[in-house]
Amino acid sequence: MEKNQNVPKTIDEYIAGFPKDIQAILQKIRQTIREAAPEAHEKISYQIPTFTLEGNLVHFAAFKRHIGFYPVPTGIVAFKKELSAYEGGKGSVQFPLDRPIPFDLISRIVKFRVKENLAKAAAKRKEK
Repeated sequence: MEKNQNVPKTIDEYIAGFPKDIQAILQKIRQTIREAAPEAHEKISYQIPTFTLEGNLVHFAAFKRHIGFYPVPTGIVAFKKELSAYEGGKGSVQFPLDRPIPFDLISRIVKFRVKENLAKAAAKRKEK
């Protein structure tokens, strides 16, 4: 995204700020997340696309050479072996733009995060 660009208010605005080839990847990631978490809500948080369901679910963002995907640390740990082929951090992974984006893996991580968030929310409700 250009540094002088206005901060996007929607995911559509965010995606529109990139070249067509990157837009296509971002739209496919968005669709993959929607299909894996149909009840999730979209918003911009930390100036990047975010899906929420009983709290933050996942974030994603485009950069010059990669797509950043942020499923929080538990999402990284649960798929550590499959994500070992990629650079990443405690709660993030980088999918290089010069390699195929693992949409199936993204879907499985999102489904894992949905179960995790719903279980946490149910446990909190039981505490009350």
